[in-house]
Amino acid sequence: MIRLAIGTLRRHRGAYAGTFLAALLAVALLSGGGLLLASVLTATPPADRFAAAAVVVSGERAVTVETVTHKKKKDKDKVKRKVKTERLTGAGTLPTGLAARLADLPGVAAAVPDLAFPVEVTAKGRALRGADGAPVVGHGWASAGLTPYTLRNGNPPGRGEAVLDADLAARAGLTTGAEITVTSRTGVRALRISGIAAPAGRDGLPAQGALFVADTEAAALSGLDGPTAIGILAAPGAGDLRAAVEAAIAGQAPAGQAPAGQAPAGQANAGQANAGQATAGGSTVVREVTVLTGDDRVRADLPGALPDYIAPISIFGFLIGITAFAAVFVLTGTVTLGVRQRLRELALLRTAGATPGQLRRLLSLESLLLAGCAAIPGAPLGIVAAETVAARFRRLGAVPPQFTVQINPLVLIAAAAAGLLVTAVAARIAGRRAARIAPTQALTETAVTPAGGQFTRVLSAAVAAGGAVAVLTFVPLGGPFGMGMSFVSSALLLCAVAALGPIAVRPLTAVVSRLLGAGPVGRLAGQVTRAEPRRVAAVAVPLVLMFAINATMLLNSRMLTGIAAGEQAARTAPATAQVTAPQGLALSTAETVMAVDGITGAAATIPTRIVVVAGGKPEDHAAQGLLITGTQPALDLGFTAGGLPDGGFAASRYLAGLYDWTVGQDIELRLADGHRVQLRLTGVYDRSRGFGDAVLPAALIAAHDPRGLVRGISVRYDPGTAERIRAAGPGVIVTPSSATEAAGDAQEQQGAWELMVAVTLGFTAIAILNTFAIATTGRRREFAGLRLAGATTGQLHRLAAREALIVVTAGLALGALITGIVVGTFSVAQDGVFRVIVDPATYATMAAGVAALGLLAGVLPARVLLRRQALPALTDDQ
Repeated sequence: MIRLAIGTLRRHRGAYAGTFLAALLAVALLSGGGLLLASVLTATPPADRFAAAAVVVSGERAVTVETVTHKKKKDKDKVKRKVKTERLTGAGTLPTGLAARLADLPGVAAAVPDLAFPVEVTAKGRALRGADGAPVVGHGWASAGLTPYTLRNGNPPGRGEAVLDADLAARAGLTTGAEITVTSRTGVRALRISGIAAPAGRDGLPAQGALFVADTEAAALSGLDGPTAIGILAAPGAGDLRAAVEAAIAGQAPAGQAPAGQAPAGQANAGQANAGQATAGGSTVVREVTVLTGDDRVRADLPGALPDYIAPISIFGFLIGITAFAAVFVLTGTVTLGVRQRLRELALLRTAGATPGQLRRLLSLESLLLAGCAAIPGAPLGIVAAETVAARFRRLGAVPPQFTVQINPLVLIAAAAAGLLVTAVAARIAGRRAARIAPTQALTETAVTPAGGQFTRVLSAAVAAGGAVAVLTFVPLGGPFGMGMSFVSSALLLCAVAALGPIAVRPLTAVVSRLLGAGPVGRLAGQVTRAEPRRVAAVAVPLVLMFAINATMLLNSRMLTGIAAGEQAARTAPATAQVTAPQGLALSTAETVMAVDGITGAAATIPTRIVVVAGGKPEDHAAQGLLITGTQPALDLGFTAGGLPDGGFAASRYLAGLYDWTVGQDIELRLADGHRVQLRLTGVYDRSRGFGDAVLPAALIAAHDPRGLVRGISVRYDPGTAERIRAAGPGVIVTPSSATEAAGDAQEQQGAWELMVAVTLGFTAIAILNTFAIATTGRRREFAGLRLAGATTGQLHRLAAREALIVVTAGLALGALITGIVVGTFSVAQDGVFRVIVDPATYATMAAGVAALGLLAGVLPARVLLRRQALPALTDDQ
């Protein structure tokens, strides 16, 4: 059987070239996507700032919710625990006296409190950044020993002084004695560089720059009321410090609270700062002090100082989902068409005595050998693809600059195995009917399109279409997962079209072939396409895939960007100008700017994140701190109920609907550093895109967000006020409101979507070329018969071109139908407006590109076939 399969592959090299290429690209894309996803899932921070500490005690870095359910089963009480965690964007603080108490433990050489806080540093008129554009984090000088940083020159910082790490100093060309400006949420300070420090063997940490100030000034500069972490240095001969520290922290828990042993491993409830547990909605919110050792020590660092891989996980997960769907779709279609072209050969094997089981095993073995050969170069090609995509995403800012692709042999093996499995299953499915039919029937099917199997096709299509309708109807497409759900609905509709196959194509081809069938060649082309709905469906469905999936993703992404820009314009419409500063403004500085004579209304915003706990699950949402002054409104959020927060907060229509909130209701929120607040909902607004889903008092956000800087002020002012505004704060820039752009990372997201579209376009383009080539190769006998009947080569060229035009038009029509359904529904979910063509230029370019590719793929193989010196005789079975 193996020798027969190898011999068949050798004999049909041209017919199998397309399947080989499809399998090669499928394995390459699956490998590349798998490597990217595995790399972000296993990515770790590139350096440990607490390398010198044996144990690190950390404040809250995440909101953890534990839900306990009790079920009675056979007179036994069965307890089920479910834990959900949401990472904070800030750092919870520890009690101020905890470090002194831990320092008294046996085996502890020192317990060093670390106050970590983000700062913006400027020198010589430009901002300072760490390696790869990393942020700069400030600390008290005592924290330098936790890495350890040691002075290369100069002295420790005193009052009004700072020590820079050597990498930051070298990038800016700074030496001791130079002046720098430091902006934090507490204000702007001018500091003199007293020294340059560095870790042993390097100039700085790869993921963050470091600035050290005097310990007596760290609290005033940071605005923190306690350390964010405590690094414990071990004395010589120290024993198990972790157990001693955990026991000491657990002993501080107030009476009536759960002991530390009931918390997750390595975590314990601390004293008065974020201690104990709180009940929320039937679940328990665990407020933790975390004790960390080994590689886990890095988790005690400031969240903003660590690379964020949350967004890349969703991006690469979506990428591999699209790739996997396209690979299955393309491979199945290519293998099925290849088997269909071999019905005559299979019939002869049946005549020679082969059983249906033998034919199925032969087809499966051929496919496995082919996919195995394709996997050998496909895996290395996947590594190249992953590196290329990662480099592009780094330039777009969609992944951290420190992100690298890790070569994982298990991922490559899994991708190769997936390619083998899909190819084998496709061959098995395609070969079932081909192996079961009688030899005479198989010979007949080479000339007459078979009927049958329609019930299964219609049932499968109904199930897929029903799933798409359910997704489009019941899933909230306007939420954060709306784009993903739009892809799912497109995929389900594509599966419905593929399942219907000839049934869907036949009536459409009948109409299109008559519209485009002018002239003798056109009439013949129309008759051929109407007589061969299976072949037309096989080559049209990849066109549907190429247009529908990519147009849906690209148009929906453009739609979101456009809606965000429109809402930004509507929000800032009442304002005369926007006031910004390159490094941001401390709230106190923003208040000074807003008090400038001539400003009649102003609204300052501080971007932040909040966590809402509902249904036993914490959810993270973008929010803004808001400060309003003046008599005239400078910001219009489009309130549909209530109004601006006055000691409370306002929520977007999406957020209020998600949690079923009503105006006047008291809601518990967790701020960026984990601090719990209970605020009254004062209003619900509509214009949240590119802004945030909640608006809270600016002073509250400035106190609990580690960055806490005002990023923009919408102002209304009288003529001649702009110059006074510029003079009110360092680096203040005044920009007309009409020139502002939507907030957020819409541009980065759009670039990421366009890159994913480019990947899928390339893959499906190859699939279309393969499919047309295989279909054309199977028509060699048909072309030979037409030549014998007197047709010229030019007439055959025109016939192939006209047929390709009919097939491409039918494919584009089906693709446009799917795109219209999904894009229109998605559009209504966003703002109630039904849109099909979001961007006419993009839509026309996509349609023209798919049409041109389809026509090229339909004409070129026929020209290559007809250019040969002689077509096969009618008795040739090739």
